[in-house]
Amino acid sequence: MSTNLANIHPEAKIGRDVIISPFTTIEADVEIGDGTWIGPNVTIMNGARIGKNNQIFPGAVISAIPQDLKFQGEKTTVEIGDNNTIRECVTINRGTSAKGKTVMGDNNLLMAYMHIAHDCILGNNIIIANSTQLAGEVEIDDFAIIGGMSAVHQFCHIGSHVMVSGGSLIGKDVPPFVKAARHPISYAGVNSIGLRRRKFSNEKIQEIQDIYRIIFLKGMNNTEAVKFVEAEMPASKERDEVIMFIKNSKRGIMKGYFPE
Repeated sequence: MSTNLANIHPEAKIGRDVIISPFTTIEADVEIGDGTWIGPNVTIMNGARIGKNNQIFPGAVISAIPQDLKFQGEKTTVEIGDNNTIRECVTINRGTSAKGKTVMGDNNLLMAYMHIAHDCILGNNIIIANSTQLAGEVEIDDFAIIGGMSAVHQFCHIGSHVMVSGGSLIGKDVPPFVKAARHPISYAGVNSIGLRRRKFSNEKIQEIQDIYRIIFLKGMNNTEAVKFVEAEMPASKERDEVIMFIKNSKRGIMKGYFPE
């Protein structure tokens, strides 16, 4: 472990083969797993729980207190899994009494200058591009990709295998397997390229396209469309994931396709 010129509290729990670069600060109530690399000028504050083999680039701030007026100093955490890349000046705030923690899974790439607010829940294999901002209690499922300079409203849910266009304002939930673009954020087709890269068969992609033609292109409201899909489409993991996402949506899902 390299600690030259770093400020590391003696109570911090540091794993094996961790590299901590100069001018980094690590507070007392911090845990860092084996093999993690931490660049210079990183600040890791109380409540951080960081797994193995992560890379944290200069200027990142992890587990600062929430920017939320309901926060009253309660003990909360940021929990980060393994094999994540956190680029320059990323900020990740810890939780509030709402959930108690901000969570990110494994194998994610957070590009420079992005922000993750309190109580967000991120899955695995997610890519979030530069300067994207997540408000509090946002949820992002596995394999989602969010283009740079996007802004995600509080409580929004972005489904798995989604591709969101850069510069998007996301104020509604984005269901799984789709592309989302335009303003207001709208359905722009199924993310077929991403699904093929993840070994979805052509038949499975066609099934997902058929589901979304019913939901977004047949002129039905969401309740009618979901009932139609349940009645007319054979049960499958993907069909049920789409149906449950829409049924459980708190903010409502984005608009259907409309011409430019």
